[in-house]
Amino acid sequence: MYVSKWGNSLGIRIPVTVAKKVGFVEGTPVEIDVENNSIVIRRKSYSLQKLLSEIDTDNLHDEVETGEPAGREIW
Repeated sequence: MYVSKWGNSLGIRIPVTVAKKVGFVEGTPVEIDVENNSIVIRRKSYSLQKLLSEIDTDNLHDEVETGEPAGREIW
């Protein structure tokens, strides 16, 4: 296995046998870190607590008007 040029970046293909062992399919979100001079690829995990902790005044949007009630909504 070799590192290849991929546009302005470098790429390594993950063999299907390895991908299956860790459950990676096309589109799996991952995080890439460097630990002890090694590249570590982990499945990216999301939690509501983590996502909410990243909300601040710079990325909090205003309320969105969606129109009049269409059913039995109580406003």
